[in-house]
Amino acid sequence: MDCRRWVERGIACGLIAFGAAAAANASTFGRVGLDYLVAENELIVAGEVVDAQSYWNEPATLIVTEVRLAVSDVLKGNLEESEVTVMVPGGTIGERTNLVVGGAELKTGRSYVLFLRRGDLPGAKGVRMVSDHCQGVFEIQMGRDGLRAVSQAVRHDLVPDGAGQAEALGGAEGLPFNAMKQSVREMVQRGGRKEAK
Repeated sequence: MDCRRWVERGIACGLIAFGAAAAANASTFGRVGLDYLVAENELIVAGEVVDAQSYWNEPATLIVTEVRLAVSDVLKGNLEESEVTVMVPGGTIGERTNLVVGGAELKTGRSYVLFLRRGDLPGAKGVRMVSDHCQGVFEIQMGRDGLRAVSQAVRHDLVPDGAGQAEALGGAEGLPFNAMKQSVREMVQRGGRKEAK
C-alpha cells in the first residue's frame, strides 16, 4: 500500500472520530421559565440589531461577534444609552465560521427581546452577553393576532424542567409581545418568581 492511501485512510478515520466526538458533545439545555430569566438577568431589552462585527478573540481561539442593538424598550435594569452592545460566541470571518450549537443568533435588521448579564467569554472578560443562550433570545415576529415574541429555543430539544415541561417558553407560536413585556415588568416590580402562561 502506498503512502497516499495511508494518508487518505488516516484522514477518513480522523473525520469519523471528529464526527463522533461532535455528536457526543452536542449541547443540551434544561428548560427555564420566564420567572428564571427575569430573576437571573440584570438587563432585559427589546430592540433591533443595527450592526454585527465578527473578529477573533484575543488568544485567536474563537470567533466572537459584537452586536449593536438599537433599544426601543428597557424592561429591566438601567440603560442611559439608546444602544446596547452584546457579545456572542461564534461568527464568520472570511471562509471560517465558528458555530455554537444552541447559542444566541442575532441578525442585522431583526428585532429581539434579549435577557442580558455581564460575564466572561474566552478572551473577552466582563462583556454583556446572553448567558442563557437560545433561551435568552426571543425573536419579535408578526403573528395572526399581532406581534409575538418567539424563543430561539424552539429549534432545540430541551431537558424538561421540574414540572416536566420541555417545550420552549411560548412554544412555536411564542408569547404575545405586549403581554410578555407586561409580565416581565410585573415580575421586576414584585421581585418574585411567577411563571407566565
